[in-house]
Amino acid sequence: MQTILGASGQIGHELAVHLKRDFTSNIRLVSRNPKKVNDSDELCRADLLDADDTLRAVQGSDIVYLTAGLPMDTRLWVEQWPVIMKNVIAACAAQDARLVFFDNTYMYPQTDEPQTEDTPFRPYGEKGRVRAAIAKELLRAIEQKRVTALLCRAPEFYGPGKTQSITNTSIIEPLAQGKAARVLLRDDTLRSLIYTPDASRAMALLGNTPDAYGQTWHLPCDDNRLTYRAFIELAAAQFGTLPRYRVIKRWQLRLAGQFSRTIRDAAELLPRYESDNIFVSDKFKTRFPEFRVTTFREGLASIRDQ
Repeated sequence: MQTILGASGQIGHELAVHLKRDFTSNIRLVSRNPKKVNDSDELCRADLLDADDTLRAVQGSDIVYLTAGLPMDTRLWVEQWPVIMKNVIAACAAQDARLVFFDNTYMYPQTDEPQTEDTPFRPYGEKGRVRAAIAKELLRAIEQKRVTALLCRAPEFYGPGKTQSITNTSIIEPLAQGKAARVLLRDDTLRSLIYTPDASRAMALLGNTPDAYGQTWHLPCDDNRLTYRAFIELAAAQFGTLPRYRVIKRWQLRLAGQFSRTIRDAAELLPRYESDNIFVSDKFKTRFPEFRVTTFREGLASIRDQ
């Protein structure tokens, strides 16, 4: 049994697709309100904040994928992420299940330094600090041999379906509707973006590769990094619209934050848009040279055709 915790999001949905296609039809989908992706999926309602629920959801699993997400609410992140990670580690340890954690890059320095699996954690803001804390908790559990696990780390997403990211909501969706895109702070810094089906496909591969465990892996993305200006031009050409956009300045975001908690909570992520974001996934590409990364042109064309 391969179990996906937090299966209702785009990453979990696509992970179920790739697991069924490439590895197994014995898949359990876990969330507060799970829905089948494949006809053969087993569904399990569970709250990962509840230790007993989490243990029940993991029971009988060989591999467990933690792909859960929380709303962009700093208070919820600080209160709930440590509880979720504690419960999942304990459940996997009790069931002798291997754990694959889908992680982000919020704990890294928000600078133009290339980011590798060895980049030290220097989080900026509460969300970054809590993500660093839960990653360290899992790494300690691995080192202490309490659980067999690996960490899959991904930069910002773009992709089809219910993909939730600033790139999707501020750039792709407006352009697809013939509207002007919105760019945070600067349009001339290089962005590392991962196509969500690639992230899920790579995670399925790592989870089913025994010698990948005990390590952190950067998931593969297109190394032909683009500025948002170039990305918008490419997206508009694919969607048949004009490459219109406006750059939102920091003072405008501060003003909007006075009226929106969501914008205030996102403020700590802003420094990453002021400099190049160089996310390096050479380790994965060397270990899995047959894995073909989707180009930006291909990914945008797929979003157009969905």
